[in-house]
Amino acid sequence: MTPFSCAREHELSELLRKGHWPQACPADLYAHVVSCRSCSDLVLITGMLQNSRRHTAELPRLEPAGAIWWRAQLRRRNAAIEKVSRPILGAQIFALAMTLVVLAAIAVWQIGNWSAWFADVPSALHLDALIPSSMPESSILWIIVPVLATIALLSGIFVYLASEKQ
Repeated sequence: MTPFSCAREHELSELLRKGHWPQACPADLYAHVVSCRSCSDLVLITGMLQNSRRHTAELPRLEPAGAIWWRAQLRRRNAAIEKVSRPILGAQIFALAMTLVVLAAIAVWQIGNWSAWFADVPSALHLDALIPSSMPESSILWIIVPVLATIALLSGIFVYLASEKQ
């Protein structure tokens, strides 16, 4: 503020603040601003500040640098974890395949012993008490196969749910 202020400066600043300059300005005030150096400087500087504010408001807002850095670190960490987990997944699949091959080899090798063992299971567990007397002995397989299939199905579901938690 200069020591030489104009008497109409308050009225002019009110018009500038409301955004009514020069459209809603009285003719005598407009003529005064043209002749008064203090009022013309006020109009010039206020106009420049308002233009600067409008221009700044139109600029895009950038996110804080900390958030951008944090996301970059998170992406880098996830990429590293994915890169490390690929060989581990391959090793798990290979181990599962080898286990299945070994189990199949053992099953082929022991098929003769297992048939005798499976024949003894109903008598060892006294399952014959559950079998109706009208059912022939050869149909006991119709009970054992669904029980084993149910166990295999439940095992598969258990393995699937356990792998989902990881």
